[in-house]
Amino acid sequence: MNLEKHLRVACAIIQVRGKVLCTQRSASMSLPLKWEFPGGKIDEGESPEECLRRELFEELGIEVSVGEAHTVTTHGYAAFSVTLYPFSCKITSGEITLLEHRAMAWLPVEELHTLDWAEADLPVIRKYQDEFRRHKKSL
Repeated sequence: MNLEKHLRVACAIIQVRGKVLCTQRSASMSLPLKWEFPGGKIDEGESPEECLRRELFEELGIEVSVGEAHTVTTHGYAAFSVTLYPFSCKITSGEITLLEHRAMAWLPVEELHTLDWAEADLPVIRKYQDEFRRHKKSL
């Protein structure tokens, strides 16, 4: 029986004028200095959408509307596993303030893979880039 710790995490794909918000974890966080989509652990009894609204306010000082759900993925690290629930989100109020993260960047969808991402985010990036390319071709 596998007794490893399993985390359920909601993450936001925030795209503004063709660029996507990426945040870098601080040196004191687990997976230090890795890049990720902002978000956080889903609390007991909380929906992924509620989690995103709470976490993005706590970590970045912004309020968001949660939109389209993207493909859920699970990744196993050595000490724990994580299931990511990604959603497209729009900032509805506030200015981004890094309250927990070390840095942020706005990158074009095609360049997301150029950062040193947390491994759990990589399948989300690939799927999002594939959707973006398909959408561009259909225009």
